[in-house]
Amino acid sequence: MNLLFIVLGLVLLVMGGNWLLKAAVALSLKLEIPKIVIGMTVVSFATSAPELIVSVNAAFDGFPDIAMGNVIGSNIANLGLVLAITLLLGAMEVERSFYKTDWPVMMIASLMLYFFVALDGVLERYEGVIMFAFLVVFLIYLLRFQKPAVIDEMPEDDEPLPLHKLVLYLVIGGVALWGGSELLIDGAVGMARFYGVSERVIAVTVVSVGTSIPELAASVIAVINKEKAISLGNLLGSNVFNILAVLGITSMIMPVTIDDQGLLNNDIYWMLGFAFIVLPLVFIPRGLRLGWRDGLVLLAGYGVFTYLTVMS
Repeated sequence: MNLLFIVLGLVLLVMGGNWLLKAAVALSLKLEIPKIVIGMTVVSFATSAPELIVSVNAAFDGFPDIAMGNVIGSNIANLGLVLAITLLLGAMEVERSFYKTDWPVMMIASLMLYFFVALDGVLERYEGVIMFAFLVVFLIYLLRFQKPAVIDEMPEDDEPLPLHKLVLYLVIGGVALWGGSELLIDGAVGMARFYGVSERVIAVTVVSVGTSIPELAASVIAVINKEKAISLGNLLGSNVFNILAVLGITSMIMPVTIDDQGLLNNDIYWMLGFAFIVLPLVFIPRGLRLGWRDGLVLLAGYGVFTYLTVMS
């Protein structure tokens, strides 16, 4: 039954994320918001909505380790799994904004989270405010001063929708995300208790991969359709959004207290490691390019992380 809850929850999260994305893009087009704003705000929020809903619900339901583990695990999965699979399917040219803005901001956000929780094991409300404020400043800078690396992954979604369809997608998307997150959390907690595995292990493996499925699906679809693969900057941006928006908003609603020390003693260091390793991979052996060998390195690292986490 727990496995069924997890599977149904993941299906609802994927479907809900897609419906919300359709509605968000259509709403932006209807309001004539520029494409750059759609990509960096509305679309970013829509694709990170599963992480946000799961984390907020987990915090409210009294499972802070799932809230924190979900984000840390999702950031690891975005680079170790999503980026790795994308690179195995096709090489990726990296834009110069990678080392000028995207990677430094991701590292700052990752280190900010580390220092906020390393000493006391709690992400306080004021720390959430600081994180979210940093995100707002970053987005303003991006919109005003930097040429965006927003790639239109699914052009078929960029069609205006009638108002009644737009509202319908918003409503059913939101309900599906809420219902999916409830089922996923119930299934994850139930499975953890049944097998004697900690909630943190389930969160950084099963739950985090589940909430990263929309990004993985978008990447694979882009490669299959022979479109330009999702840019590295966008994946890094997703990680930034997960930390600063998802955990920022969650902790502003309710402080996140970490009970399982494995998150602080192990998982968060893996997140920092994956965030850092992308920098040398981009420049070695050829500058500003990632290929299948880099994908193998990332995937192998993710395999080691998963094995050690489950066996711990």
